[in-house]
Amino acid sequence: MPRKPLARDKLLEAFERIVLTDGERAATLDAVAAAAGVSKGGLLYHFPHRQALVDAMLVNLESLATEDLERLTASPRGAAREFLATSLYEDSALDRALIVASRLIQAGDDAARAAYARIEKNWLAAVLEDVGDPVVATAVVCMGDGLYQQASMGLLPESSAEKQKTLEQLMAALERLTA
Repeated sequence: MPRKPLARDKLLEAFERIVLTDGERAATLDAVAAAAGVSKGGLLYHFPHRQALVDAMLVNLESLATEDLERLTASPRGAAREFLATSLYEDSALDRALIVASRLIQAGDDAARAAYARIEKNWLAAVLEDVGDPVVATAVVCMGDGLYQQASMGLLPESSAEKQKTLEQLMAALERLTA
């Protein structure tokens, strides 16, 4: 039987949910406590100020990104192809954490910007290690990031077949770049 979420976990989940659905400004301490079903005192016990909540979310993001990086580098098809193939938004824990971080960046949060920059740097390094050319590695990361942004905003075709066709076209472009 899975354990019940601890108050700290419930608070982090509530913070993420509020930022995703209502925006960064709506994620006040009062709103997070209410959404988590935790008293404000309970929230302050775990997170004495809002930045502590943001920082905990960023630690979680970097942990998820590290797992993703390990998966990329272990992929038999190579980090570049794996990066592209997994750049379609799927509402995973990593996807949600990245969107929360991007909303925090838009609001001027320097810690979120630094965390996102570290993640991007690590992804680029993994792709570079795979393809061996910094220009090609940058192109791959930009293709993946563009695909991810389009998918996360609902701008790709609804059809899975059409999404797959777009991905196949990008994979073919990668093959031409690495030939």
